[in-house]
Amino acid sequence: MFKVSAGLGCVFAAAITASAAQANECGEVSIMQGDWGSAQIVTAVSKFLMEEGYGCDVTTIPLSSIPALASVAETGKPDILTEIWTNGAPAYQGLVDSGKIIPVNEVLSDGGVEGFFVPNYLVEEHPELATIEGIVANPELVGNRFHNSPEGWVSINANTNLLKASGLIDAGLDNFVHGSGETLAASIATAFEDKEPWFGFYWAPSSILGKYPMTLVELGPHDPAKHTCNITAECVTPALSNYPQSVVTTVLSKDFMADNVEISELMTNLSFTNAQMGETLAWVEDNKASYEEGAVYFLTTYNDVWGSWLNDAARKNLAALLQ
Repeated sequence: MFKVSAGLGCVFAAAITASAAQANECGEVSIMQGDWGSAQIVTAVSKFLMEEGYGCDVTTIPLSSIPALASVAETGKPDILTEIWTNGAPAYQGLVDSGKIIPVNEVLSDGGVEGFFVPNYLVEEHPELATIEGIVANPELVGNRFHNSPEGWVSINANTNLLKASGLIDAGLDNFVHGSGETLAASIATAFEDKEPWFGFYWAPSSILGKYPMTLVELGPHDPAKHTCNITAECVTPALSNYPQSVVTTVLSKDFMADNVEISELMTNLSFTNAQMGETLAWVEDNKASYEEGAVYFLTTYNDVWGSWLNDAARKNLAALLQ
């Protein structure tokens, strides 16, 4: 397993012989650091390439999606929101339309899958749990609890409104809001260890769905109007509707994009397939590694991928790693 004791730059210090002297002076850059796995990898990889390839001074700012969008709308910071799942962010399209934020690419090129999941071992024993109607009729089979997203995640409103629409809230199901993405993931691992009931929200790509076989619960056909209401805390008519496949974007502030052409081009090119991201996240989990170490794994495994994201000067600075 890779060990990183002082940042990604130290891991590759012997290989990068000239980046500090040759890198372009891009100045200070602030980037969002989400608290879920794929966002952590995207941010760590972006930070390394900006610092070592382009000579940037990068500051990461821990923010979930909704606070990040609010911050960039009000203050213009962070400069870069590395991973926004757009289908659960009610403010997103308005900010795009107003020109305050500019989406530059689909950072997860295959899109994101979100929804309610139950372990396969539960469905094998109780096939009715593959639908929300089956869970409503048998809430005790899922432990009478729903594992919801942490506060600040764009999915928490939709999840809660779907539970209301199904009648599970009125029936007394415990809508348990996790304190972090880490505790949400840990609840799944713990359930699988003892084959205990589990019912809650999750997504792909993720190491969790790669390691633990889960069934996506059928919530009914996706209805854009219903989902638009569900994702708002003020929705007065919650209704059942599957999550859509999410467009997952990297977003830049308007002022930053205007003043930083080279970094804007890098972030426009920077994109991961679900297979690449899932493999990297599984490596992190299997090796009990940090996400920074996971970024090292991606950079050493997929240099043919990220090498194509760079301009000529950055490619020269990172030439030792591209061989």
